[in-house]
Amino acid sequence: MTEAVQVQLKKGVLELCVLALLARGDAYAYEIASRLTKGIEMGEGTIYPLMRRMQSDGLVDTYLVESSSGPPRKYYKLTPTGQSSFAAQKAEWTAFSQAVNDILGGAQ
Repeated sequence: MTEAVQVQLKKGVLELCVLALLARGDAYAYEIASRLTKGIEMGEGTIYPLMRRMQSDGLVDTYLVESSSGPPRKYYKLTPTGQSSFAAQKAEWTAFSQAVNDILGGAQ
């Protein structure tokens, strides 16, 4: 697969992946970025603009937690709008990926 196609596929599911991680529990941006890097090899610098956009879209909210090893960390949590968006995007992804798998299953 060409690199450009891989990048576009990853960008297409990045928000869904972040919503899925936050559905499991609140997290700070570096933690989210680390988990994404392990799972889909997404660059760390990609997460910060996405988190700002998701906050301005009302999908996530933030709060600060004191850290013993430095400045307070900004944690992200899903808002009710974010929870609804996650459910809708997850349903769309499930249907889409099943349709693609059905097509690929018959390909030689």
